[in-house]
Amino acid sequence: MSENVDLLDSVLDKTSTLIAAVPPDAAHRPTPCPEFDVDALVSHLTQWLTTFATSLEGDPPPTPAAEAGGWPAIEAEQFALAGRHAVSAFRNGADGRPVTLMGGPIPGSMVLGMMLMEYIGHGWDLATATGQPLPFGEAEAEAALAAGRQFLTPEYRGPDKSFGDEVPVPDDAPAVERLIGFLGRDPYASPRP
Repeated sequence: MSENVDLLDSVLDKTSTLIAAVPPDAAHRPTPCPEFDVDALVSHLTQWLTTFATSLEGDPPPTPAAEAGGWPAIEAEQFALAGRHAVSAFRNGADGRPVTLMGGPIPGSMVLGMMLMEYIGHGWDLATATGQPLPFGEAEAEAALAAGRQFLTPEYRGPDKSFGDEVPVPDDAPAVERLIGFLGRDPYASPRP
């Protein structure tokens, strides 16, 4: 089992905490990710984690009990359940086998790296939009950045693509800032509450 599984476990736990702490009146705030307001970003995070977890484990994660509460509590609970499901699959060897995702088999280790990048990147978006402290550590961001450098190639960047052009960030900047710049966002832009 890769040490990145432990890092992903930590990242997903921190992202779940970010979701749970979103003020209910922040649902329609813009985020640094131009396609999403806060509500749409929270839904995107939860839906994709459920997709990842289902693909990794072979069956869907459990759903939260009705008493989990309203938005965003129900989303945070679903995210946490899907996160535990995904991490369990990785602890049982999913990072060492192909995973069917997005129409084809992808190495499980690549899916693990994609998830680190996705949840730190969008976790940054969510924290920025809602004024929360960024919880991710250097080791988590370094692992996400290393994974991204392996598979996020120029053909995925630009207008009408999944990622913008890389934003230059000093080499000695914290790993989270370098990751955000790599993902095509300006880590020094003013928060967008």
